[in-house]
Amino acid sequence: MRFTNSVLAVATALFLVASLPAQTPAPAQAPAQPKAAASEYDRTLLKPSLLKEKAPDTFEVKFETTRGDFVMDVTRAWAPNGVDRFYNLVRHHFYDNMVIFRVAPGFVVQFGISSYPVVSAAWIEATIKDDPVLKSNKRGYVTFATGGPDTRTTQIFISTNPKDNAFLDSKGFAPFATVNKEGMKVVDKLYDGYAEAPTNDQGPIQTQGKAFLDKKYPKLDVIKHATIVGPAATAAPASAASAASNP
Repeated sequence: MRFTNSVLAVATALFLVASLPAQTPAPAQAPAQPKAAASEYDRTLLKPSLLKEKAPDTFEVKFETTRGDFVMDVTRAWAPNGVDRFYNLVRHHFYDNMVIFRVAPGFVVQFGISSYPVVSAAWIEATIKDDPVLKSNKRGYVTFATGGPDTRTTQIFISTNPKDNAFLDSKGFAPFATVNKEGMKVVDKLYDGYAEAPTNDQGPIQTQGKAFLDKKYPKLDVIKHATIVGPAATAAPASAASAASNP
């Protein structure tokens, strides 16, 4: 789906895509954690009820991908429930070895379904309460996907629309982090040749994991590691005026 579609169609697609997981933030000024092996997962992820630690006020998360690296600056005050969830997920390497399954040019980049079906099964109903929408879904802002009130779990999206996705603000999508202009250059390079096709296969992705995506959509990019690297930077997020459009 391209952003040239009607706003209603785009918003509907986002709701369909977002009805699965949600994310949380990581610790400020904390040392980087050791990286989990790509073929394994942290067994603590099988018990979402144990991952309730409060996040720092601000922190950075570095995403190392097959297309390059980018950093998210996370601010807890923007969406405390979402940031706490994201923090715990990153600390336990939920996003490591994860396929970026949705790259809708000029709209969003979305990910958050575990490569391991047993982990996905553990989180699919581990919802969190909504946060008030305090920031707008501008280009470079990061937000949890949602399928309705209080349904966020582990999926997140980065807005890539050069003009912004502010129409999502009234629908309960509460931004909690930003990717700066340099990071968005990497985000814009993520493979988008499959458009919305993988988005429509979320069921098989949940039940079969990365093996399904590797077979059916082999060109999709992968998050090798997502790691807390320190307190939030002061750089401004990418803006609609200054950020380049998709290549």
